[in-house]
Amino acid sequence: MSQINVNEVPDEVQAEHFDVLIVGAGISGIDAAYHVQQRCPEKSFLVLEGLGSFGGTWLTQRYPGIRSDSDLYTFGYGFKPWTGPPIASASEILSYLHEVIDENGLSCHIRYRHRINSASWSSADGMWMIEATRTDTGERCRFVTNFLWMCQGYYRHGDGFTPDWPGMDRFSGQIVHPHTWPDGLDLGGKNVIVIGSGATAATLVPAIAADCERVTVVQRSPTYFFSAPNSNEVADMLRELEIPEEWVHEIVRRKILHDQQAIIRLSFEQPEFLKTELIKLVRDRLPPGYDVEKHFTPGYRPWRQRIALIPDGDLLAAISSGKVTMVTDEIRNFTEDGILLMGGEELAADIIITATGFNLSVLGDIDFAIDGKPLDLADTITYRGAMFTGVPNLAWIFGYFRVSWTLRADLISDLVCRLLAHMATLGASKVTPQLRPEDAGMPVLPWFDPENFNPGYMMRSVDLLPKRGDKPEWQHSQDYWTEKDLLPNADLDDGCLAYE
Repeated sequence: MSQINVNEVPDEVQAEHFDVLIVGAGISGIDAAYHVQQRCPEKSFLVLEGLGSFGGTWLTQRYPGIRSDSDLYTFGYGFKPWTGPPIASASEILSYLHEVIDENGLSCHIRYRHRINSASWSSADGMWMIEATRTDTGERCRFVTNFLWMCQGYYRHGDGFTPDWPGMDRFSGQIVHPHTWPDGLDLGGKNVIVIGSGATAATLVPAIAADCERVTVVQRSPTYFFSAPNSNEVADMLRELEIPEEWVHEIVRRKILHDQQAIIRLSFEQPEFLKTELIKLVRDRLPPGYDVEKHFTPGYRPWRQRIALIPDGDLLAAISSGKVTMVTDEIRNFTEDGILLMGGEELAADIIITATGFNLSVLGDIDFAIDGKPLDLADTITYRGAMFTGVPNLAWIFGYFRVSWTLRADLISDLVCRLLAHMATLGASKVTPQLRPEDAGMPVLPWFDPENFNPGYMMRSVDLLPKRGDKPEWQHSQDYWTEKDLLPNADLDDGCLAYE
């Protein structure tokens, strides 16, 4: 690390220089830092994190029961064996991340409580200028970096999405969003309405059901659930045979991915069969005669939206116990005492929890500029879902929808480190994705195909995201089984990247 002066920085503030600057110390940022340290040991690097510690989602989300909605054998890193239950609590995931940081000496490369305000690329200097504020002192900081790596996640942690229903101001009780769960919220003996039935609700509801007088889940339409024991028979067998954990991790990881690939293939090739099987798993855990058709039979094919995991069937057990009631209807308006549904039924509540999703954050809501011109990411086309046309020396990590986010974080980290090494070999200091002559006239499409995957949080914000083309080089395919072979072998000299 060195101290250098940059013309745009006031004399009293010096900018620290790093070869690589990583934004975010969550799952993706820690992954990126590990890879830079291992693959590019000659590079100086720094991780800037706006929060007071590492973990991202697993640090900010504090609602009861917070846990992974992917198995940790694939959500964990490829380089760090997972030894706990497949579905893990936030505290277990934070412990795992702490071990990664500690075992690899990454703490000295991370600075917390640094909120980034802007990032500006200067072609004259060939670097990114980062302006940040220390949230604990208010001090302004400047950094310059040759390569900027965005690993900040994809939603606003402290700003959950809540629809603007009529009459919300009339409700006499408390309205809470899980993303901003208040300390000390007492649910004991309360009548609680939870709006929404996705992964957050499926996690939250069984965690609070025992304390509440009654929990009513109000959903506009049903969600697909996958109910299974929170254990792994293959892992248990291998450990009984005293197989080393590194082998256990790799074998179980491959087995899970093999099974997931089969399920995803079924969702496209035999959607009705998969739908029947998923619903049967739910029906088998509910009392005879329960209206599964109304409350647990979605009108779309499986995996068009995310399938919510319920380990050990805990949500279904809470329903079977009588503590949780499912209601499938739309909300007409809030009332003083609760919610009035379109069907005419009024539900009373002391507390209403809006488990209604989140707001997408594109590149951390940071003000970006290229040579003084504001960057609108929607005007760019993505290069392999990791870089953008016309934007030099910048990468981001955006994971998968149907399988674990970390699988792609690992792949993109490998790709970026390979790119940095390739630039060094070429003697290049700048790399910019660009369309090739043969890409002229290529269809320019939305970031994702809504016929393939269309959760509300993506549909609300698709106009903010980069575009994609109809060629593998110009899209994020969402297909891990293709990308796991494609990305490690991507030709970095195929004309998609311009080096200077």
